[in-house]
Amino acid sequence: MLVKNPVVMNEEEKKAERPNLLDKIRSREARVGVIGLGYVGLPLVLEFSKAGFKVTGFDVDAGKVETLRQGGSYIKHIEAEKIRNMRSFSPTDDFSRLAGMDCILACVPTPLNANREPDMTYVFDTTQTITRHLRPGQLIVLESTTYPGTTDTDMRMILETTGLKAGVDFHLAYSPEREDPNNGSFSTSTIPKVVGGYTEACLEAAKALYDTIVVRTVPVSSTRVAETAKLLENIYRAVNIALVNELKVLFGKMGIDIWEVIEASRTKPFGFQAFYPGPGLGGHCIPIDPFYLTWKAREYDCSTKFIELAGEINTAMPYKVVQGVSEALNENGKYLKGSRILVLGLAYKKDVDDTRESPSYKLIELLEGKGAHVDYNDPFIPFAPRTRHFNMEKSSVPLTAGSMGSYDCVLVATDHSVYDPVFILEHSRLIVDTRNLIKKEHGDLKKVRKA
Repeated sequence: MLVKNPVVMNEEEKKAERPNLLDKIRSREARVGVIGLGYVGLPLVLEFSKAGFKVTGFDVDAGKVETLRQGGSYIKHIEAEKIRNMRSFSPTDDFSRLAGMDCILACVPTPLNANREPDMTYVFDTTQTITRHLRPGQLIVLESTTYPGTTDTDMRMILETTGLKAGVDFHLAYSPEREDPNNGSFSTSTIPKVVGGYTEACLEAAKALYDTIVVRTVPVSSTRVAETAKLLENIYRAVNIALVNELKVLFGKMGIDIWEVIEASRTKPFGFQAFYPGPGLGGHCIPIDPFYLTWKAREYDCSTKFIELAGEINTAMPYKVVQGVSEALNENGKYLKGSRILVLGLAYKKDVDDTRESPSYKLIELLEGKGAHVDYNDPFIPFAPRTRHFNMEKSSVPLTAGSMGSYDCVLVATDHSVYDPVFILEHSRLIVDTRNLIKKEHGDLKKVRKA
């Protein structure tokens, strides 16, 4: 029996020798690797495991890996029981195991640097790591929010230093995450998934993979379209939030309650979508993602005035809130310097334990910078985690009738559902409310200032 020498096989013959990735995906035999086990990666792990795949989770944080190995969870809305019930899941910090994966999904951070420019360190370092273990037939998907051209140019060029070619030897695709932590109406599996491939075959492979875990995939013509769609989603939100933040300041000076205005406007069944003001933007998406397009636009000698203006307005909100606290204290015969302030909520939004880009950090920094003594309460965050910009070394203080009365001002920064507005109203000396937690029906609002 003659055996053909692989060295002299042509390209078509080599392709025929490779296992069919589509067949492996559809039969659930494909091994899925997820890089980054945070708010995006861990939900994906859960869904692929539920769909019957063997899943390996990769993370550089050995503490996270060990927690998962022990059947625990470090994300509030993901119960430990879900981790323990997963079949064929293996968390690891050994990235050499990437070589054994058929499909690799990268879910790593894409922050901004001090100059509001993309910090692509995590994406490119991850790509370099994948490159060391890349083999023919694999599917590589980036899920991190980024600028158009990251996948089909920057990532591809790094991956192709192996000598393997995207669209020929391996598949390359982009599918933006659309996670909204603790959203009771939508989850990873019920949110449509946009998918773009470097080639048609790349798109087909990525679509087949996501078809197994989401209600609907939305294929688009390129990775750049998929990358830009994610940016548009968050730019839309950032601009509209900036609009209501600006109007909040104006309406406040006019003696008009913006919350009542919004509630009245949202009764219109068409042409209006309600957005709500706050003390600033938080989370990984809205405060950061729009500036990825702003940065990329400079390459084309274009300005993005709406994005930049929205960023200015939203970034200024913590400063306006602190000014509001100072004015409210003055009206009560006190100075901000030396006052005791209790910030309610360290999370960036209600009912989550996620502090990424939370405006509460900036509020605390500004208040302390003006000489105030500041504590915080957050039932979901017992200790303030260190972030890229802040290291407060604070712990959540108890929320009792006695403790609240000892503060000169209570600043509502996050409207967690567990916060009882009647209790807060009754036991606080002064309240500055940035989230409309305390409403008219809760009683006498003379000591409440909306900011």
